[in-house]
Amino acid sequence: MSDERSIWSWPQELHPFLRGWMAAMLAFIALGTASAVWINPFFVRMTPVGAWELPALALLAVLTGVFVALPNACGFRRATAGGTAGFLGIACPTCNKFLMLIFGGEALMLWFDPMRPYITVGGIAVLAFAIWRRWRSFHTQETHILNEDTG
Repeated sequence: MSDERSIWSWPQELHPFLRGWMAAMLAFIALGTASAVWINPFFVRMTPVGAWELPALALLAVLTGVFVALPNACGFRRATAGGTAGFLGIACPTCNKFLMLIFGGEALMLWFDPMRPYITVGGIAVLAFAIWRRWRSFHTQETHILNEDTG
């Protein structure tokens, strides 16, 4: 007998709460390590961590977990854009080679660094909007299915 399930299908088979919790923990650890919010052997942060960055990271991770836990597939690009903006806002600006190439060192610290909290809030807002859209899509589909069953 062959088992038709793929190794990549097991996350979809998990309970949504467990799937969301795992995604939130993975996002918190991965984004926090990559942005060097805490001291780690992989990355060294060149600018000090602001008091707002750890709570913003936690909120970004929780929202990522909620997005993953929802069963519908819409809103992935929006959630990716929000998560990326949130990460760019939390991450060390001088450690990011792409930002350094785009802005240069002086302009990066003069213009981009003061905008980082706003970029993070914008990314969190976009991710929250993606969650809302995904929830609405799921709720609309569920209501439509219930109406077809009763009608």
